[in-house]
Amino acid sequence: MKNKDAYIEKFEAQIKELQADIDKLDAKAKQSEADMRIKYQDELAQLQGKRDQLKERLAEIKNASDDAWEELKSGAEKAFDDLKNSWNSAMNRFNKE
Repeated sequence: MKNKDAYIEKFEAQIKELQADIDKLDAKAKQSEADMRIKYQDELAQLQGKRDQLKERLAEIKNASDDAWEELKSGAEKAFDDLKNSWNSAMNRFNKE
């Protein structure tokens, strides 16, 4: 149980960090010109969707039995990596523009 709680706590902290980054992108989008704002909004929608999927996976882990949660870890880690990679890709694109 202790490992599960630590894992959940770690993932919640990572989600909060990424949420702060998404919020920064949202603020940047609001300050940009109309055509860039559309690009930012599309990226934000995708990032928020992936964040929501990650939160769903974390909820599954929270609700899983002590034995079953280990099986759900890989899916949550894959969802987190996907979100992080998407975030990095979006920031690289927007920093170039």
